[in-house]
Amino acid sequence: MCGIVGYVGKRDCADVLLDGLSRLEYRGYDSAGIAVFENDEIKVAKSKGRLADLAEKMRREGKPQGCAGIGHTRWATHGEPSDRNSHPHSGSRVTLVHNGIIENYKRLKDFLLSVGRTFASDTDTEVVAQLIDYYYEENHGNPVDAIVKAMKELEGSYALGVIFADFPDMVYALRKESPLIVGIGEDESFIASDVTAILQYTRNYYLLEPGEIAVLTRRGAKVYDLHYQQIEKELKTADWDVSAAEKGGYPHFMIKEIHEQPTAVKTTITPRITDGMPDLSECGITPEKLAAFRRIHVVACGTAMHAGMVGKYVIEKLAKVEVNVDIASEFRYREPLVGEGDLVIIISQSGETADSLAALRLAKELGAKTLAIVNAKGSSIAREADMLIYTHAGPEIAVASTKAYMVQIAVMYLFAFELALAKGAIDEAECRRLTALLQETPAQIEAILEQKDHAAQIANTLITADSLLYIGRGLDYALSMEGSLKLKEISYIHSESYAAGELKHGTISLITENMPVIAVATQQKLFDKTISNIKEVKARGAKVVLVSRDSYVPEKDVADFKFGLPDFEDLLMPMLAVVPLQLIAYYTAVLKGTDVDKPRNLAKSVTVE
Repeated sequence: MCGIVGYVGKRDCADVLLDGLSRLEYRGYDSAGIAVFENDEIKVAKSKGRLADLAEKMRREGKPQGCAGIGHTRWATHGEPSDRNSHPHSGSRVTLVHNGIIENYKRLKDFLLSVGRTFASDTDTEVVAQLIDYYYEENHGNPVDAIVKAMKELEGSYALGVIFADFPDMVYALRKESPLIVGIGEDESFIASDVTAILQYTRNYYLLEPGEIAVLTRRGAKVYDLHYQQIEKELKTADWDVSAAEKGGYPHFMIKEIHEQPTAVKTTITPRITDGMPDLSECGITPEKLAAFRRIHVVACGTAMHAGMVGKYVIEKLAKVEVNVDIASEFRYREPLVGEGDLVIIISQSGETADSLAALRLAKELGAKTLAIVNAKGSSIAREADMLIYTHAGPEIAVASTKAYMVQIAVMYLFAFELALAKGAIDEAECRRLTALLQETPAQIEAILEQKDHAAQIANTLITADSLLYIGRGLDYALSMEGSLKLKEISYIHSESYAAGELKHGTISLITENMPVIAVATQQKLFDKTISNIKEVKARGAKVVLVSRDSYVPEKDVADFKFGLPDFEDLLMPMLAVVPLQLIAYYTAVLKGTDVDKPRNLAKSVTVE
């Protein structure tokens, strides 16, 4: 996601900022910018594209010269990637950079417009700059008071680096949820999204906690709470290399990305919810268009296809519209019955998946409308689709996808809600209720992540297995397909997923003594039938791991191990139940000693057929 750096000291500030931002490139971005005090004036340079584009722009137009400033790499959420939407953003006396998302920016923007403020961008970040600037003027030029008042108004997760035109040798920093550290060097101070950006200058840093404000000068940094009381912070020392720092202290990118899922979901869905209702109009999707589609085809590969399977169940249940899910590599070779009045949804993390891109082009040739759900800005699929929903997972370094899958299904839920409303299959009250529940899922995911040690204990019982089965019914079956894929691709244990009701049609012959079976049972209408299927494999010697609600206490003839989940809406349980499946796969691979982030024979983006 977005990267922040800031500096006060004796060095060339622009060089320090660019160097720090270059070490945050792994986070992903589509534009970059810096703001530097030059002769007591704030000079801003920013550009769409890569850091190299910003450097070239400064080579042509001049590089800001000074010893204090802030910098940013942006992953677009509000407003397309462009020069004017790039950070930093300014009010009249305040300039800042921002990581995160402001959930109530529309209300705040309306207020600021009503008091005469004007805006130069489409971002939620400029709203923050204008709000702090407004309170700065109201409080007669007191920076901390202005920041505190603004923080009390802001809703969402954010980290900010702020400079004030009237205080040319100071940088201010604050955070709520989004990470930010304060680096302490010799006669210089830094801020950064993570320590990797400053390791070449210092290994000493403070970790800002939510609600804390740091004031940086050359002499060091002071940290205050929201009552302007100074806080004594423990000075930490980084003892890892740059590669480890990029992982945020986690041993692997995969487990880091699993833990990033709550934030990724928030960042993806929040811009697409207006007044408690799904709003995909910015993506080119209107109720009128949705009402006209007679049939939907979802085309994808691997994990993205599994997200499409979840989408199929949800769309058909809510909107009563037929949905076909195709593996992209098969779609164009079976002469699909696709044409005018159909919508073809292409799901791809990279936006460059060769089979998915070919399927998109075929769908357009056949007269269907196309919708792309992708994570990579400016990718081929994103450019060629008729409609586009960007997911905001940020970079996913581990080959085995986790948070990209999570945001893909989050988008499918929003799409299903709005489609069902447009088709008249649900009313506004039900749509609003479901949307509110979707907004609760990040907190639910965070609670499940606290059980990661239990997942590791379960994984320890699987590492000697030659083969596993995953079973489930309905949405649980769709989910078990993804769980099985995660396990096999990183642990190299053979694993297959089957609809639980199909066991007696052949698959149950594979059950042997102590063979692990991971059973997912979260759907209440199907629960008793699934439990019966689980008992069938248990009776034949299987070692059963049950993923189910906390409220269900299994008997001995049902499960050997259980991973409990909070009671939640059936329709949204895949958002919760996939987390233990990810954790079990991860810890199994760790215990087997495989290369978790780079499993053999696999690539992150499959750009050839």
